[in-house]
Amino acid sequence: MAEKKSKHVEIKTKPTGESVEQYLGNLPSEQKIKDAFTLLDMMKRATGEEPRLWSNSIIGFGDVVFKSPQTGREVDWMRMGFAPRKANFSLYLSMQISKYEHLLQKLGKHKTGVGCLYINKLQDVDTAVLEEIIKMSLDECANL
Repeated sequence: MAEKKSKHVEIKTKPTGESVEQYLGNLPSEQKIKDAFTLLDMMKRATGEEPRLWSNSIIGFGDVVFKSPQTGREVDWMRMGFAPRKANFSLYLSMQISKYEHLLQKLGKHKTGVGCLYINKLQDVDTAVLEEIIKMSLDECANL
């Protein structure tokens, strides 16, 4: 199969200059705030990067250019990140989260998408397993 030609595309989701800490401090519940700052610390330790607020709702770490194998489209994206949504936390970890099935089975209550992990609250999961998934995902992003 021939490789798709690269085309760099500008997307709407971009880093902003807004304060991550201020954004997280204004979340609607104390538990959501506590969990968000715990995730922030986990990802800071794993990446060694300072977080940036992307499009006023996603906390992202690092930069990568992601190339879609299906379309050849390239976009500027974060190495990893998370978004504290109303219903859950969306963790942007890996382009193929299913690769971590052996760890996901030990994680606790969660859902997955293609590259996302969804957790309602941190007390529902084993945070040591979550940290391991974060570290493994980071290694995968280094190979993009």
